[in-house]
Amino acid sequence: MYAELLSVWQRETESSELAPLPSDFYSKVSDYVGRIEEELKGLDKKTLRAGLLEHEMQNVRLLVRKVMRIRCRKLKRAIAENQKTPPGVLTPEEEKMCSGLLSFAQAYRTFAKNLIEGQAAKVEAEAPDQPHRRVALRFLKPIPAIVGSDMKTYGPFVAEDVASLPVENARVMVKQGLAAIIDTS
Repeated sequence: MYAELLSVWQRETESSELAPLPSDFYSKVSDYVGRIEEELKGLDKKTLRAGLLEHEMQNVRLLVRKVMRIRCRKLKRAIAENQKTPPGVLTPEEEKMCSGLLSFAQAYRTFAKNLIEGQAAKVEAEAPDQPHRRVALRFLKPIPAIVGSDMKTYGPFVAEDVASLPVENARVMVKQGLAAIIDTS
């Protein structure tokens, strides 16, 4: 997994366009980090193996942060420039996060266009009786912080954390085996 992560980072830094990622990339990274953490728990911190794993963990976290920053910057630019991303480039998580941003960007452009043309500048707010539906989840694996479909930040989460997330995000988490829905009825 380390080689795949390094390869993704290299592709992202070498191109101004988003590099395609496998749909399970983020869940594989999460699993990888979780396995390293589990192995570290069972090791004496003074051993060579523990030292090497700590170093690997630091490098993995650094690469993940860099990949996420680069992709976020590219996504923001694409949204600002109203560019469409080719199919298969975004992961399901990125598609969900971007869907809210795209609708915001389109609404803002319409608002600005109407304002410039002297038309009434109306902004449609979400109806108070239609809030984002949420569902309780128990996380099975660690995951980094995410931006929910309601544009709020959730996490980061570790295994056994419980949280309430928008239904759209919960479906993705459950589908990828990262969380389980808690029956609250």
